[in-house]
Order: sequence, then C-alpha cells, then structure tokens
Amino acid sequence: MTEQLRKEEKTWGMLAHLGIFSGHFIPFGNIIAPLVIWMVKKDESDYVAYHGKESLNFQISIAIYMIVSVILALLLVGFILVAVLWVSNLVLVVIAGIKANEGELYRYPFTIRFVK
Repeated sequence: MTEQLRKEEKTWGMLAHLGIFSGHFIPFGNIIAPLVIWMVKKDESDYVAYHGKESLNFQISIAIYMIVSVILALLLVGFILVAVLWVSNLVLVVIAGIKANEGELYRYPFTIRFVK
C-alpha cells in the first residue's frame, strides 16, 4: 500500500509540471493545471503540494518574463528573448517532470516565489 501511494504521489508531482502543456489547448492552462493540482492535492501530500507550488510559481514567472519580452520585441530587441524563454520553459518543465517522477524535489531557476 505504501509503494502504491508513493507511486501515486510521484505521478501527481510529475503531472503538476507536465500539465502546463494543456496551455496549448486551453487559455491559461499552463497556470490553471498546476494550480488545480496543488489546490486539490495539497492536503493529501506534501510532495505533490511542493511540486504544484513550484510549477505554479515558475509558470507565473515565465508569464511575466514573456510579457516583458513581448514589449521589448515591439521595440525590436526582445525577439531572441521570447525564443529563449519558450525553449527554456519547455526544457525545464520536462526536466522537472522527470525529476518529480523519480521522487526528487526539483527547484526551477530564476523563479519568483509567489506561492509559499
């Protein structure tokens, strides 16, 4: 029973990160998915709560960085930054999902901690 619970926690932790890809189909899905997972599972598992908060904080930070980058792109200097942020988001989310599924606590770089 303990092993099954641990596997379930790792799966939910991974989904807290990989759920951001729902943003490709649902507006703001990249923020809604980790928020919902965190809100639903925070009382059941500290592990899932950690990954939900971490993913949520990272996605909010990326959204802010993207807004600034798009404004800079209008001034013809932010195009490269938009591309770097998009690729970084993709790569870091996949790494975080893998780490969560392996039972590790992953901390995103350059993340503003809004939810503590």
